[in-house]
Amino acid sequence: MLDNKGFDLWADGYDASVGLSDEENIYPFAGYKRVLNGIFQRIVQKPNAVVLDIGFGTGVLTSKLYEHGCTVYGQDFSQKMIELASQKMPDAHLYQGDFSQGLAEPLTRQSYDFIVATYSLHHLTDAQKNAFLPALCKRLKADGRILIGDVAFATREELNRCRLAAGDEWDDEEIYFVADEWKYVFPALQFEPVSSCAGILTLTP
Repeated sequence: MLDNKGFDLWADGYDASVGLSDEENIYPFAGYKRVLNGIFQRIVQKPNAVVLDIGFGTGVLTSKLYEHGCTVYGQDFSQKMIELASQKMPDAHLYQGDFSQGLAEPLTRQSYDFIVATYSLHHLTDAQKNAFLPALCKRLKADGRILIGDVAFATREELNRCRLAAGDEWDDEEIYFVADEWKYVFPALQFEPVSSCAGILTLTP
């Protein structure tokens, strides 16, 4: 698992490495651009939305939301990622912090129309997700939504098929969402598959 120094070192080449996997339609980033676009289209339907991005990286998604008038908050544990994202979004409210330990304190004072996590929450164990996601729900406005775009599967069977196909490329340290298994925690959870190894999960309080 990458730590904050690992992400700092990877920051400059991150977008390029993701793009290559997406273009070749292979694990882990097959469908990456469609995932981000799907989330973007949902959010921009609400004018001037207030958005919190968990693990925003270089700001690929949030910079587009920022350009469309959204108020952007974010947390990432890589200072280098924050520096790159800040160049695109000088007025965004970006904080450094390890989200496995929860939200940075300033972010707990706000309420959000959307909380977004793209390709970030797979770094948490299921137990950590089970603690973090309900805490995020408390930060949503009355009609708010959590939108998670990530390596994700409808069923454990689909995950296992992807694991076999990926072979040595499969990352055993990353814990991916299986939608059917999370419906016990979030009965209203919706899952939209986007590729063989990615999809968008929508959570409501």
